[in-house]
Amino acid sequence: MLAQAAVFLVNTLGGLFTVALLLRFLLQLWRAPARNPLADFLAALTDFAVRPARRVIPGWWGLDIATPGLAWLCEFAQLLLVLRLRGYEFGPAVGAAAVALSLLAALELGKLVVYIMMVAVIAQAVLSWISPYHALAPLLNAATRPVLRPLRRVIPPLANVDLSPLAALIALQLLLMLPFAWLEAQIWRLL
Repeated sequence: MLAQAAVFLVNTLGGLFTVALLLRFLLQLWRAPARNPLADFLAALTDFAVRPARRVIPGWWGLDIATPGLAWLCEFAQLLLVLRLRGYEFGPAVGAAAVALSLLAALELGKLVVYIMMVAVIAQAVLSWISPYHALAPLLNAATRPVLRPLRRVIPPLANVDLSPLAALIALQLLLMLPFAWLEAQIWRLL
């Protein structure tokens, strides 16, 4: 019972910090305004780890690579701790387990990005109906543009209702169900 509580705490705290790091990177990738409340909060929450990591991991093409690197490291540590808390012994195949955990951590980050995109699509769709001029509207539009723009070219509005968010959610959910689930099953076989 104590191990379950520890697994819950590791998953919750590690997951929240990983999402904060990913959001910080995605806001930069989406070219979101640097002075918005979400960016300020994420910077205040993650600066203690990102600033020292930037000294070691340089940027690449104007992107802060240290932040997703830290997100991967956090996910790797979280997976390792959860396995140890559940009593998993790596035995003589420590190298294969480390590779599998590395791949699994990268896959989990990919899944988190898909979930973040799903939340952004839902929030953007709801906000466009309720308050299209809200302060978060430009941020959400920038976040969902790469996913919704190609769909809007193919799916015309039906009675002035944009159905591309619905199609995007279906496509993102299928992405989670098919390739991500298959890859995850293959990686778990290595452990």
